[in-house]
Amino acid sequence: MIVALAMAVVLGDVASSMAAKSAAIVVDAKTGKVLYSSDANGRRYPASLTKMMTLYLTFEALAKGRISKNTPVPFSARAAAEPPTKLGVKAGRAVSVETAILSMVTKSANDSATALGELLGGSEPDFARMMTAKARALGMNGTVFRNANGLPDPGQFTTAHDMAMLGIALREHFPQYYGYFSQRSFLYGRQRINGHNRLLGRIKGVDGIKTGYTRASGFNLVSSVSDGNRRLVAVVMGGTSGRSRDNQMAGLINAYMPRASTRGGGALIAKAGGDSPIRALAKVFLPKHDAPTPDEKPAVEEDTTVASADDSAPVVEETAPVVQIKKVKTVAVAAATEVPAPQVVAAYAEPAPAPAVDPVNTASVPSGWAIQVASSPKQSEAQAFLDKTSKQAPKVLADAAGFTVAFDKDGVTYYRARFGGFGSKDAAWNACSALKKKKIACYAVQQ
Repeated sequence: MIVALAMAVVLGDVASSMAAKSAAIVVDAKTGKVLYSSDANGRRYPASLTKMMTLYLTFEALAKGRISKNTPVPFSARAAAEPPTKLGVKAGRAVSVETAILSMVTKSANDSATALGELLGGSEPDFARMMTAKARALGMNGTVFRNANGLPDPGQFTTAHDMAMLGIALREHFPQYYGYFSQRSFLYGRQRINGHNRLLGRIKGVDGIKTGYTRASGFNLVSSVSDGNRRLVAVVMGGTSGRSRDNQMAGLINAYMPRASTRGGGALIAKAGGDSPIRALAKVFLPKHDAPTPDEKPAVEEDTTVASADDSAPVVEETAPVVQIKKVKTVAVAAATEVPAPQVVAAYAEPAPAPAVDPVNTASVPSGWAIQVASSPKQSEAQAFLDKTSKQAPKVLADAAGFTVAFDKDGVTYYRARFGGFGSKDAAWNACSALKKKKIACYAVQQ
């Protein structure tokens, strides 16, 4: 009981450290230069910003022809039961992929996100594995996904820095679909559904991307802004209200847009020179052609999420003005209707090797014991060793979670390959002993 109480206190401290604290970053989207940063690498709950990655993988599937805009998205009982905000599709019914996309970028529909995740990944937990794999491929090393919609999960976290990377990648990798983020409303049958992003049409140059809110996360917003030859991506997390978050974002845009570059960039910020942290990551993780997503979906224990507030939470009115307000007439978009679900809609994924990424259950163990099996100057080699070790000792590591940890030595970055999730020193030592019997070198370490 004492150990359980101690763990509860530790988990509570970790949760409180991420809960509703302010973080922000402004990035020149043409050069990758960080123009402003405030605790940008601190862990935060993403809330509905999670849907940005769900949409990224949806756009990827569209671009590769695995689905089309008219592909039916069936709503399972689980998807239909998600708490608001939601589209409200009944279990056993379906909508088109395009309707699901529009409902996510405007209404931030939790049920649509879950349904898309189940379509693309076979199940939502498996889809979360794919989301985390893509995050690693994009250089989002401070992010772990546990679901497709951003509803509360203590093991799901991100950083303002990582959300900026994702915002840049969405525009650069899928310009043909990026226009969805600028939709302010859409017709669903005879119902007009309005969006939550109040900066669209009010702040000059804002063309997306996503809002987010839960009680634990506070009010979050990722904005993409274009003004002539300048372009920014800005992130605000942990706002105390929707209005204060919007005001902060407007202030950042006004302050840093004039400082953004009018040159360079090309198709990807990866082409620009310099040693900015964002730009350096982009060179490695934003390739000219989008990084592939592992298609095999390894089994992972399903977690039960607890419903909480969402993007529709009431806004606390404040007196601070939102600057550069510009009225724009709402543009109607194509109507969308609900259609019967087909009997069988298979996930698009095809068999492939298991992804070498941090499994999502690593996030549920913010502290504890791990075993280290390798160290390499290349992250890909460290991840490959994790895969190899998992295959060599599947029973020993059945409940463990593989991940990599970067560290610097003599000016060189190395990557430790570790398996975490061990509840005690003895558990880690016993697992390591079992690995050594299989001639796999390792040692136990407390994180």
